[in-house]
Amino acid sequence: MEDAVTQTQPSVSGVERESVSLDCTYETAASSYYLYWYKQPPGESLLFLSWQHSGGTKRNEAGERFSVNLEKSRRSVSMRITALELGDAAMYFCTFRRDTVLKFIGSPEQKLDTSPTTVRN
Repeated sequence: MEDAVTQTQPSVSGVERESVSLDCTYETAASSYYLYWYKQPPGESLLFLSWQHSGGTKRNEAGERFSVNLEKSRRSVSMRITALELGDAAMYFCTFRRDTVLKFIGSPEQKLDTSPTTVRN
């Protein structure tokens, strides 16, 4: 199975001071993964909003009005934006990344360089 993310709504609109929910579904065979949310205001670069790990840890740089809900059993993740402001108008992107674990075998070696060093002026 290949990893895939689908944003389930082509567009969402809301009224100032109300709330909206942005939804994504995903497919993966991985047991450990991250889901990210980004925002791209018109004519600007992508801005990181948040991530959530499948194990439950989260990071939210978007502020209190933005909350993420991961439902692993439904393979879905949603972002709720409350108290909408005009500045929230943007393209929002949901992305997926498998967790990568690096394993090292053996112990690190430290070698002393004993070759002669020449210093020239």
